[in-house]
Amino acid sequence: MSSPEFHAGHVAIVGRPNVGKSTLVNALVGRKVSIVTAKPQTTRHRILGVVNRSNAQLVLVDTPGLHESTRRVMNQYMNRVAISSSQDADIIVFVIEAMRFTEEDAWVWERVRGLKQPLFLVINKVDRVHPKDRLLPFLDEMAQRVPASGIIPISALESDNLEPLVELVGSRLPVSPPLFAADVVTDRNEPFHAAEVVREKLTLKLREELPYGINVQIERYADEDGRIMINAVIWVERAGQKAIVIGQGGERLKEIGRLARIELNDLWQRAVHLELWVKVKENWADSEMALRQFGYESL
Repeated sequence: MSSPEFHAGHVAIVGRPNVGKSTLVNALVGRKVSIVTAKPQTTRHRILGVVNRSNAQLVLVDTPGLHESTRRVMNQYMNRVAISSSQDADIIVFVIEAMRFTEEDAWVWERVRGLKQPLFLVINKVDRVHPKDRLLPFLDEMAQRVPASGIIPISALESDNLEPLVELVGSRLPVSPPLFAADVVTDRNEPFHAAEVVREKLTLKLREELPYGINVQIERYADEDGRIMINAVIWVERAGQKAIVIGQGGERLKEIGRLARIELNDLWQRAVHLELWVKVKENWADSEMALRQFGYESL
């Protein structure tokens, strides 16, 4: 008897900022491959997360949140990443929040509705809906508003109803051998993850507007006698921001470094020595050249 067909391909996870795309990717992969904060536009890069099952391999493409505001070059870059990833994927998963379909959601829908790939609508954060019977009319409304190959209500935070999503999407991927080895969970290397973890802690610790003008660049990454040595530069856009990041007596920068080091120790199960510096590069988020220098992919 012949073996069941194996399916593999790329699945673009799209949606407005803060609907839980990165939380969903992390939950499906089973480990943290994308940083998560409550602040919009935390995800800046295209990040792959690999999900393996006996009959399918889903290569999830975590994308920046699509958003209407494109006043800065960084915003334009993030939209280009998300749209390009959607166009290149085999399947699109459009994520919205339970009981909400905002103007931003509608704006995202207009950008993906004409694409030829199968599209699945994922309604996230259903754990917040009480009583649960309030969800059914919303599902019916979305079925009319967003024609899709399937609608799946989930809670990425609680890992609820994720396996039906994997099975449904996996069955619609092309018949193909695996695209990645079974032990690969992401396409990003350890220095990239170190920079992202530092940026996550910065985002969590700083006031609302500052994280969008911050970038983290790894200058040194080395394995010395079983210990990971990391030197990282935190780039800000204005001199006044440097003092905010450092904090009084350097306390804020020390705390950010401590939190990042704890997470990296736990992630890699190895001792990590992390040193941070803060430098100024005026208005880097409005410069295509600066973005390229900082490793943002040219699209």
